Amino acid sequence: MKVGFIGLGRMGSGMAANLLAAGHEVTVYNRTARNAQALIQRGARVAPRVADACGGDAVATMLADDAALQSVAFGEDGIITNLRTGAIHVSMSTISVALSERLAAVHADAGQRFVAAPVFGRPDAAASAKLYIVAAGATDAVDACSPLFDAMAQKTFRFGSEPSGANLVKLSGNFLIAATIEALGEAFALVGIDRRRYLEFLTSTLFTAPLYNTYGEAIVEERFEPADFRAALGGKDIRLALAAAETLRVPMPLGSLLRDRFLTLFAHGGEALDWSAIARLAAADAGQDSIKH
Repeated sequence: MKVGFIGLGRMGSGMAANLLAAGHEVTVYNRTARNAQALIQRGARVAPRVADACGGDAVATMLADDAALQSVAFGEDGIITNLRTGAIHVSMSTISVALSERLAAVHADAGQRFVAAPVFGRPDAAASAKLYIVAAGATDAVDACSPLFDAMAQKTFRFGSEPSGANLVKLSGNFLIAATIEALGEAFALVGIDRRRYLEFLTSTLFTAPLYNTYGEAIVEERFEPADFRAALGGKDIRLALAAAETLRVPMPLGSLLRDRFLTLFAHGGEALDWSAIARLAAADAGQDSIKH
């Protein structure tokens, strides 16, 4: 397929590289042009403007937040103005349900198609095409994107015809990950013994899921820098989950606690740490550790 890719951070760079490896014709755009150099060597074309990445069958966006996506989607130089009729905007970012609904409506009015396809996985999974994708949108549009998804992910899960359904799944997943991190931090603070041995017990008996290994190791080793997923983004995702919950009238008391945990971390200058750093707050509350970095 002929596809544009907008957003070449640690996740997007690996994803675009896998599209190239699969034989797709990829045009990339990034606000910081130097991020495209490695992809140019692999055969990517560089778009000087957002509009120049919108001439193909689809354009994928992988950006940090709603504001970043809105800046490339709307306006004279944006995706909606420049994407041809029938082409697809594949939003792979973690964005709000409200923005997803707005994009679906605006693209439909323009005669374009919109698919929400946020991903689960860290930068190493993006680089090795081992992501999990949750996709939602019109069946024909999601079908058309399958070759792209197959190049970037080990599995794609479909969640209906409304794109915002995929965004809700993504936000709920990040809520569950943050809740796991918080629970691990509290448990480590409670037991007060050899953390590594305790983690080995947990991950070989009660909690064998990869999530507990990945984040448990990070907490035990206090490996919060460099961040695979910045706490600032984790806090943003919890806020988005709570905003969706308020609209849907779904109480999320644990979500509110997690929002406050991130705020506490930010108050101590931890925005740039990995989001697993919220686990150290329980130890600090117990007088066992400092929350400064």
